[in-house]
Amino acid sequence: MIINIYATFPNLKTAKKIASVLLKKRLIACANFFPIKSSYWWQGKIVNDQEIAAIFKTKKENWQKVKNEIKKLHPYKIPLIEGWKTESNLEYEKWVEREVKKI
Repeated sequence: MIINIYATFPNLKTAKKIASVLLKKRLIACANFFPIKSSYWWQGKIVNDQEIAAIFKTKKENWQKVKNEIKKLHPYKIPLIEGWKTESNLEYEKWVEREVKKI
């Protein structure tokens, strides 16, 4: 089974840098990047900001390793890192399985 991991970053450079580490370690098979506008509470104030959202595709077994790697490299004090199970076409799932390192 594959999962999607969603995380937000301050900019595209940071998101791509972390994705590159995950790809080189073969912890993920793919990363997608999207510009987003975020509103959130931070240090007692509402912040309106532009961020980059990333979706990483990997195997369910890699959830902890990917999450820990993102935490280690992420510049935010409290980064968003969430994962969810997904269903994909069989060919895509097999591709992810082939490309991601066996744990």
